[in-house]
Amino acid sequence: MENAVKKIGVLTSGGDAPGMNAAIRAVVRTALQRGIEVVGINRGYAGLLEEDMREMDGHSVSDIISKGGTLLYTSRCPEFTTPAGRIKGVESCKKHGIEGLVVIGGDGSFIGARELANRGINSVGVPGTIDLDIACTDYTIGFDTAVNTAMDAIDKVRDTSTSHERCSIIEVMGRRAGYIALWCGISNGAEEILTVETYDHDESGIINRILEKKKAGKKHYIIINAEGVGDSANMAKRIEEATGIETRATIIGHIQRGGSPTARDRVMASLMGAKAVDLLAEGKSKRVVGFRDGKLVDYEVNEALAMKKTLDPYMWDVSQRLSRL
Repeated sequence: MENAVKKIGVLTSGGDAPGMNAAIRAVVRTALQRGIEVVGINRGYAGLLEEDMREMDGHSVSDIISKGGTLLYTSRCPEFTTPAGRIKGVESCKKHGIEGLVVIGGDGSFIGARELANRGINSVGVPGTIDLDIACTDYTIGFDTAVNTAMDAIDKVRDTSTSHERCSIIEVMGRRAGYIALWCGISNGAEEILTVETYDHDESGIINRILEKKKAGKKHYIIINAEGVGDSANMAKRIEEATGIETRATIIGHIQRGGSPTARDRVMASLMGAKAVDLLAEGKSKRVVGFRDGKLVDYEVNEALAMKKTLDPYMWDVSQRLSRL
């Protein structure tokens, strides 16, 4: 069957995530195998507006599957959120013969892809974000690597926290979503997990539980705090003053975005990238690739953006039961 598009572009937008390179590689090689030309667009939508592009071939994506970050770089582009900016993006695509676009990023990136599709450029979104906060999919590229990076760092902090009989507040990424905090809380055996979805700001309750466990003979205390809750340094001061226990705050920060992606991120990114190209080749547009119930799926972009995601209530319940003893 003849491909519906002859030339496509691929870009990464928003925050970088481990596995984006694997997705780019899959897009390029799947397209080439189908006889579709591929253009790599540097720096996301900003590069599209500035016509900062490069032709991609099989060699251009060699040896990138194991690398973190994104070969195509990324940025946020306020200009592209305006009608004039979107028209300029369409004109850039048409000038370079780009008939379809694969956008690797989060919800904000998908809105941009939708606006291009509304103006005639077939677009498919691939979920790339460490936060696992895209509602239409059970999995987002980069989450597994980010959680494993954070878990390893928290294990190391626990070692020194135990040695000094401290309370440690460890802040992980997650400005609007608590998935990294929840997964790390369970996998690291934390005593407290604070997420934007669940934290009730009852600091006195935390302090009372610390004191109760101190009386029971516990020598250290780990609190996982999501970025969206924040205030870790000041919280540490207040807890130390109230309990008499030395309390330190550690912000893991952007180390969670980097590093060689895990096998899961490499495989999922490869499957999702290939699926995006297959959809464009079939003439599909305004779709978002997802992974639900163990299978690759795709959704109409407006349907995907309208979905809401919450923390798994059973997972949260288990985390609380396991941390309270």
